[in-house]
Amino acid sequence: MAYHHAVFLNNAQEVRAALQTIGVDDGAYAFLIPKGIFRWVKLKDIPCRAANIIKQEMLSKGGEAAVSRHSLYGEGTTDVLLMGTLKQYRLLIKKLRLQPFGLRQLAGELHDLLENLEPRLHRVQLCHGKSLELGRRTLIMGILNLTPDSFYDGGRYNRAEQAVKWACEMWEQGADIIDIGGASTRPQAEIAGLDEELQRILPVVKLLANRDLVLSIDTFRGAVAQQCLEAGAHMINNIGGLSLDPGLIPTVAGNKAPVVLMHNRLQINADRPYQDLIADIINELDIMVKDTIAAGIPAEQIIIDPGLGFGKTPAQNRLLIKHLAAFKGLGKPLLLAASRKGFIGQTLNLEVEERLEGSLAVLAMGILNGADIVRVHDVKASRRVADMVDAMKNENG
Repeated sequence: MAYHHAVFLNNAQEVRAALQTIGVDDGAYAFLIPKGIFRWVKLKDIPCRAANIIKQEMLSKGGEAAVSRHSLYGEGTTDVLLMGTLKQYRLLIKKLRLQPFGLRQLAGELHDLLENLEPRLHRVQLCHGKSLELGRRTLIMGILNLTPDSFYDGGRYNRAEQAVKWACEMWEQGADIIDIGGASTRPQAEIAGLDEELQRILPVVKLLANRDLVLSIDTFRGAVAQQCLEAGAHMINNIGGLSLDPGLIPTVAGNKAPVVLMHNRLQINADRPYQDLIADIINELDIMVKDTIAAGIPAEQIIIDPGLGFGKTPAQNRLLIKHLAAFKGLGKPLLLAASRKGFIGQTLNLEVEERLEGSLAVLAMGILNGADIVRVHDVKASRRVADMVDAMKNENG
């Protein structure tokens, strides 16, 4: 008796594996793989006359394009939801390159977005001769808070020797990066001054610099970044957008350090409600990325973070995790920082000490949806979950 079943294939690797199980001729792969990957792509604010061209062209290739019912009149703009296989997209892109109304540029953007959705390896060059390989397995970023008022572990590691010991323990538990912060960014926190932040962080960086660790500095201040990078740190984790300290990005660029850019609605468009949560955040991150590249940081040195908990409701945070894969379209490694955050507590009605399981659930779903780095308090448990999820995610057959 034959057992028929549905098959869900997400990328070229999975389509290839499925074809191999059937015994398809090697020469057929180039033709079948583009037909075997289906993508939904949402185009935002397209002039109606251009949207009608896109719809006609996509329909002629056997795909589909949904537009506003008002777009037929040619006035204003509309979003467009494209539905098709990679082969149909390739034919569409080829045709759009010949069209007016900005469609040539759109064709290039669509091409890049689709390419970015395929799994790939990134090698990020760090300061002081180190590097990180992203995309082969999930990296764990262990949190080292040197603050008295962090929402979970404030005050635990105020002494330098305690901090060094805990950093080494996290490394032994499986952390790939130690993220050192000296100014709490929890809601309603009074942010430490420059001198106080440096007094907390710099001695610990100097003590850890001669060990075989990768050190990230969680700061928005250029002066803190400069001294810590000089002392042996390898990268900067910037939660302040590009607005809290305009000197940060030039400092990072001057030291040839990689940077994490986190979306932070508390710093940009704070009073403007989201019109389309995922699209708005992707657009704002894209602007940050382009501004950072313009300031002198190479594109391959940028990591993005959607900023869970920063100016977002619990429901919006959950939706972000559900649709995290959409951020891969920006073509940058993706960091997810959800560990023990308030939206987990609000979802489960639990205090911060009881949020481990919720954090691990977010971690697992985040990895399945494309997270390359996860920033966590609980390294040992997170490492085990990440390794198991990676093993399942990367299994082809």
